[in-house]
Amino acid sequence: MKVAIIGATGYGGAELVRILHNHPNVSIHSIHATSLLGEQIQASYPHMQNVVDLQLDSVDAEKLASQVDLVFTATPSGVSAKLAPVFLEQNVKVIDLSGDFRITDRQAYEAWYGLEAADENLLNQAIYGLTEWLDGDVSDAKLIANPGCYPTAVLLGLAPLAKQKMIDEKTIIIDAKTGVSGAGRGVSGATHFAETNENLKIYKVNAHQHTAEIEQLLHRWNENIDVVTFSTHLVPMTRGIMSTMYATATNEVTTEQLFNLYKESYQDHPFVRIRKQGTYPSTKEVYGSNFCDISLTYDQRTNRIMVVSVIDNLIKGASGQAVQNMNKMIQLDEKTGLDFMPVYP
Repeated sequence: MKVAIIGATGYGGAELVRILHNHPNVSIHSIHATSLLGEQIQASYPHMQNVVDLQLDSVDAEKLASQVDLVFTATPSGVSAKLAPVFLEQNVKVIDLSGDFRITDRQAYEAWYGLEAADENLLNQAIYGLTEWLDGDVSDAKLIANPGCYPTAVLLGLAPLAKQKMIDEKTIIIDAKTGVSGAGRGVSGATHFAETNENLKIYKVNAHQHTAEIEQLLHRWNENIDVVTFSTHLVPMTRGIMSTMYATATNEVTTEQLFNLYKESYQDHPFVRIRKQGTYPSTKEVYGSNFCDISLTYDQRTNRIMVVSVIDNLIKGASGQAVQNMNKMIQLDEKTGLDFMPVYP
């Protein structure tokens, strides 16, 4: 199967190259970007030297659509909405890693992203690709909206509780922290070493664009969930997301019952690992992998449930999940090309 990667110079695109290079059912036909055109990818990413031999090409969607079977768009928001129709018209599948097709409400997208939303027909066609909670067979799907990194960690952590209506819908608080790579490769004052080293800061307070994505799916699972409190923090590490979620239980429950629910919910999903009761995951334990590790507890004193969910933001939160979704689209074992252990320490 021939695939192309648009946006290969970003961290997400580079990780797609790394993962797909060893995928047994895929060949990377070409990689594309708007910068460094004509250069080999190893000029931008020296760690790929003597491993891959790919040259960065410009994006000619019409030409590319006649050459490949599937396209990954790891582009800034607003770009995929214009490129995807060209590929879809020629029956080329698209997996979009930007936010262009995640929000079904055009007005909500424009309010949170500050950009013109994609065509409504495309939004209706797009499948939200939280792989473990995909509804049914997606082998006929043409367009998958790959979830954002924060929503992946948050939604995997909250799904069983929300779907079983075990939490008070008005009490959900999400405290999330990410490594610097989540901001992309571009240099800015916010991600400068001197600004982030030995520092911890909150950002996009009450304004993070992933809020709408989280609320949309939680509402789909439980119509009584309308809004959540979602705070994001930048921590001085390269990779990783830890999301700690709190909500009041609708009925008294035990930690053991919660663990049984989560084990049952994810028993057929190899990339979600429920930790042993009484232990809690750290970001280092999923570093460089497609795993999401989850633990939780019930505080009888406050009647509050706490869930801890960790992922690698560039793998499970982006490129790894995109490949997992591709595997589902083309009816492969979802672990194909992704069955590797985390890097530790």
